[in-house]
Amino acid sequence: MRIAVLALVVVAVAAAPRNPSRIVGGDLTTIDKYPSMAAVLYSENMVNFSQFCGGTIINNRSILSAAHCIDYAPVETIRVRIGSSYSSSGGEVLPLAAMLLHPDYSPWRVHHDITILRTSVEIKYSATVQPAPIAGSTYNLADDAVVWATGWGITEFDDVSEQLRDVQVWTVNHEICRQRYLWTLHRITTDMLCTGWLDVGGRDQCMLDSGGPVYHNGVVVGVCSFGQGCASPRFPGVNTRVSSYSDWIIANA
Repeated sequence: MRIAVLALVVVAVAAAPRNPSRIVGGDLTTIDKYPSMAAVLYSENMVNFSQFCGGTIINNRSILSAAHCIDYAPVETIRVRIGSSYSSSGGEVLPLAAMLLHPDYSPWRVHHDITILRTSVEIKYSATVQPAPIAGSTYNLADDAVVWATGWGITEFDDVSEQLRDVQVWTVNHEICRQRYLWTLHRITTDMLCTGWLDVGGRDQCMLDSGGPVYHNGVVVGVCSFGQGCASPRFPGVNTRVSSYSDWIIANA
């Protein structure tokens, strides 16, 4: 039976004024506040699945995540948990039918780090399971804008968070971010979105947060990709800029 797919919600214009990556400097939250949040699970034996990345529900069959989370793993080794505040319990665990890496994804350079995980069964919406709108190609996101990152990654105390956490960070000017990373192995492109608390640090995504969303006024503007350490004053976190890929997402989700 063919699954009907609801259209993606794409937002064109913003309101005026990231090594697999953790939520550092944030707070505990719940799935009721972020019903589009998904935990991406992995298992070598297809029996014991553990959370290792995040993702975002974007329609009733698709989860947006980072390509480096998946690389070229067999589809049967990956599942998603939706509708739960907890990484290892509650909600519903769904198998996948397909994993669509961006065709230009480069695992060595971590460029075009985005993937669509297509579930093998329809995602049923509820109070704790909802799709998030994504930034369209003309979405205008200013420097120093307040954004929120969510995930189940390691905290500042180096403990994995079983309960979902969120953290407020700010967008960082592209050229400043590019200069900060100039002498590292990473090259910052215009298809990337840098976030953090520049020159202060202490707030960021990090290990096990990769693939998770960055929200601006409820719109998904980033997918956690990489960083130079975590919560560094000098180096912002780096996310895939969703507006650069909205056409590809719409065509494939």
